[in-house]
Order: sequence, then structure tokens, then C-alpha cells
Amino acid sequence: MSNIPEKSRTSSSRPLAAVIGGGPAGLMAAERLAPHAEVQVFDAMPSFGRKFLLAGKSGLNITHGEPFDDFLTRFGDARTFLEPALRAFPPEAIRDWAAELGIETFEGSSGRIFPTAMKASPLLRAWLARLRGAGVIFHVRHRWTGFTEEGSLRFRMPDGDSTHAAKAVVLALGGASWPRLGADGSWIPFVEAKGISVAPMRPANCGFDIAWSRHMKEHFAGAPVKSIMLSFGGKQVKGDFVITSTGIEGSAVYALSAPLRDFLDAGTKANLVVDLAPDRDETRLARDLAAPRGKSSMANHLRRKAGIDGAKAALLREHAGSDVFGDPERLAQSIKHLSMPIDRPRPVAEAISVAGGIALGELNSDYMLVKMPGVFTAGEMLDWEAPTGGYLITACLATGRAAGEGAARFLTRS
Repeated sequence: MSNIPEKSRTSSSRPLAAVIGGGPAGLMAAERLAPHAEVQVFDAMPSFGRKFLLAGKSGLNITHGEPFDDFLTRFGDARTFLEPALRAFPPEAIRDWAAELGIETFEGSSGRIFPTAMKASPLLRAWLARLRGAGVIFHVRHRWTGFTEEGSLRFRMPDGDSTHAAKAVVLALGGASWPRLGADGSWIPFVEAKGISVAPMRPANCGFDIAWSRHMKEHFAGAPVKSIMLSFGGKQVKGDFVITSTGIEGSAVYALSAPLRDFLDAGTKANLVVDLAPDRDETRLARDLAAPRGKSSMANHLRRKAGIDGAKAALLREHAGSDVFGDPERLAQSIKHLSMPIDRPRPVAEAISVAGGIALGELNSDYMLVKMPGVFTAGEMLDWEAPTGGYLITACLATGRAAGEGAARFLTRS
């Protein structure tokens, strides 16, 4: 029996549904449940959508505008399971949904879809207001601590513990990245205690450690490396990355993080290949570098003849070896195929997202846990991963929608 404060209870005869987790997946589940149940949303943090808001600080990628068949390939091994949910709520439907909230969107040159305001807060405010208008009740500072023997939900609050009984439950507690924003993986033992298989959480869209020299750490930590090509495992990505005191991070690195991580996890050494001048032909580059430099320093020669200076020049000196600078052909080859030994991925807590989570085989097509009738899951709790660029949020919204609709059907049948 619930001991949620009396003011939060409803007098309606409609069934009670609980959503645990106030991120995009949980809120979308609440939205789809609201016409069918009295919905209460619980979150451990003092406010909702904290990771969502952080993601939107530098321009929220709400989805991606590439052809849908290409879009589906970004979800790797999880594509087959996720495809029905993604087809039911594809990128164009997400743009329409945002427009209904008063948020106009546009497609950037990279294909990423952004709110015109370039931030998440207006969308989240409008969404929460609409949910409240639909009768959804919100509870903050309610940390879920598992199930009672009778199947009720346990919560820990600042002023004590409580329980809450619901006929349908949607778990949308996120993964284990950015624990300070609420996604800390603390739910795992409560789910495993029910016999649910959970794959270990691993960093996704993450940076990597490199054994930099002291000079690199002291002089180039924080420096951007722009307009390069990264290659690993037969895949190439053109873009930018940033040198950190421990290694590298940034969009081009994130795009290769899954194969790099898997390679390293297998105990195999990994080398990331960098083309520092992707728009220059190697043969022409060697010929330009062979030109007499007279009294010009090698640094000036590299800058004038190859466009290599600053952080790019530092990387070249760090990994190419001093002997290549006297041989234009070898120097050109190093510029085009610079090999950087990668040590390890950064910890899960620093990653943008995670791989791992509840095994997809534990769910039916309604996103209900087969071993726990009436309990549904969505978002980053599930074992899938995707690159940045709108794919992560799209799948969170789509799986939240699928779980909410699945829970609504369950309530209708019960």
C-alpha cells in the first residue's frame, strides 16, 4: 500500500502507473500513458531532465535528418530490436512533436536536427507544462531502491523512506554515465535481484587515454585539432578532436569509440591513425616538403608547405619520430598516416553514453520485462548504443514511447 503523501494521491478510478526516471525516455512514457492512467513520475534529482539539459547547452541534437535506412544502421546489433520503435517515432515525427510544443527545428549542414533556439531548456519547460496539464504528477528527490516483497516500489527521500504501489511501472533510470546528473547505474542490483540479465556498463561516445609526453600535457592539453581524418578498423571519420591531459576526446573520436573500446577490451593493442592533412595529396605533399627551406625553421617549413602547425605539429613530433623530418617522403607519409597508440577508454562516469544494460532478450515487443509482468523499461537502461548526433535522444524518445504504449495496453487488458 502506498504511503506517498496524501496530497500527491489521486481520487480518480483510473489505474495507477509509475514512471521512474525523469529524462527523455521517462517523460515520453508518461506522455503516452497519461490518457490511460493516473501517472506519477519519480526522479532522484531535485529537477527533471538534467542530462538532457546538459546535452543541450552547446546545441541540442534532437534527431538526425539522414535517410532513414542509413539512420537505422547507427544502432549496430540492437537495430533489429529497436527498429519497430524507431519506425513508429522516426526523426520527422520527432520534429512534428517538438513543433506541437512550440519548438521549431532546423537541419544543420551535418544533417543534425537542432531546435532553432539551440538549447534544450525551452523544450523541456514546454513539455513538463503539457504533462502537468494532462494530469501527470511529479516527485523529485525520490531515489528508487527496489521492490518490496509484494511488488510495490521503494523510494528513499530526504525525510525518510516510502513505498508506492502501481499497476504498471516504467523504469527509465538511464545508464551509468554522468552520475552527478542522476544516471549512476544504482538500479542494477535491484533488477538483477529479480533474475533480469544486465550486461556490464561500458563507456560509449568516450575519450581515450594516450601516454603523452610531459611536453604534450603541459603545452597542448585543451588544444583542438581541426580538419583531420581518423581511421580505425576500416572506418574513417573526418572532423575534429581535442587533446586532453590524459589523451583525446571529441566528435571524431566518439564516432570510432565503439570499435576502439571493443578492441581494447579484447586485450589487443590499438593504434588510431590520423591524417593531419586530409585535403592534401601525399605525393604533392612530399614534393612541396622537398622544396629547399633555406634559413627557414622546420616549424615554418611545415606550416608553409603542409599547413601543419600548433597542435598538429606537436602530434607529428610526438608520434612520428625525429628521423622522418629529414626525409620529405617519410614526413609526408607520417602526416597522412600518423599512428597514435591508444591505451584505454576513459571511465564510464565520463562517457557521454554507455553500452550495456538490461539484455534486450529480457523484453517482449511491448518493452515489458517477461519475468516481471507490468514492469516496462526504456532508454539507456537497455543494452544498446549509438553515436552522438541525435541518435541517442531519438532512441530514448522512441523506446520511451514504445514502453509507455506497451504499459497502456497492459492496463487495458488487466
